Formats: sequence, structure tokens, C-alpha cells
Amino acid sequence: MTQERRVRRAPRRSAPAIAFARLSEVSPDLLVAHMSDPRMAEHMPLLTEPWDIAVAKRFLTAKEATWQRDGLGHWAILADGSYVGWGGFQKEGDEWDFGLVLRPDAFGLGAAITRAALDFARADPRIAFVTFLLPPSRRNLGALARLGARFVGEVDHAGASFRKFRLEME
Repeated sequence: MTQERRVRRAPRRSAPAIAFARLSEVSPDLLVAHMSDPRMAEHMPLLTEPWDIAVAKRFLTAKEATWQRDGLGHWAILADGSYVGWGGFQKEGDEWDFGLVLRPDAFGLGAAITRAALDFARADPRIAFVTFLLPPSRRNLGALARLGARFVGEVDHAGASFRKFRLEME
């Protein structure tokens, strides 16, 4: 006679509702706390100064200017209504670059957020393709391959080296 073992599993949590809001709707204090986490600098070679309210306000002003100039820019990213990071599309020359900067407690949401953002891009006639710039410290590139992004080459951006990938929005 075999003995049945029941394994208790934690109940599955449903995926959080992802929403995009203007960065200007987020308190600068949230951005300071997020960007001051030492784990952020590990993969952000352009993060060279400590964040305080003045830096956060300059950042918000610059990101809002991209919305004014291009009609699109970086969003505040919300999961079930709570701020989990920032990212989105920023025009770099003739290309739309996608960036994503999540709080460490939200790292697991990256794929779902990226899928939602790419769905947005596919519906926008201005965006024929998206680029991704990743620092050399990023080793796990499987998600980009699964999306269909192809490696373009090494590039210099604002004095730092990045690996550039491109994804067609067909």
C-alpha cells in the first residue's frame, strides 16, 4: 500500500495589474528612495551621483521635456497602484529606446512590464522598432532573445559602454 503525500502549495497570487502613469504624478521622495538603493548602481553606469530631492526634480523636468518634445517618454510604472519603477520609450536620434528601472522588490515584474510596454509600442505608428541598451554587467540576456531582439553591437552612450539590441515591431 502506498501512502499518499499531500504537498501544500502556497496559493497562486494573481499577476498584479500593470499601469503606466506620468512620472510627474510620483512623489520625488519615491524616486530618491528608489534610485538611492545601492543595488541600482550595479547595472546603471550612468548613475554617478547620489540622489536627493534636487536631483529627482531635475530628472523629472528632463523626462517631462521628452514628452513635450516627442509626445512620448518615460512613465512611472505601477503594479496594483503602487510605484515599482520607471521606464518607457525615449527617442534617441531616430530610434525609440526602451529602458526599465525597477525597484529591487519588483525585479520579477520586468517581463510582464516589458510585454505591456511593447504592446503599447506595436500600437503606435511612430515606432517601427525599439532598441535596448544594456550595460556589459548584464549577463542574463535570454529575455531579449525570447522577445526576438537581435544584437546590433557595442555602443557608447553618454560616456559609458552598452550592448545594443533591436526589436522590430512587426
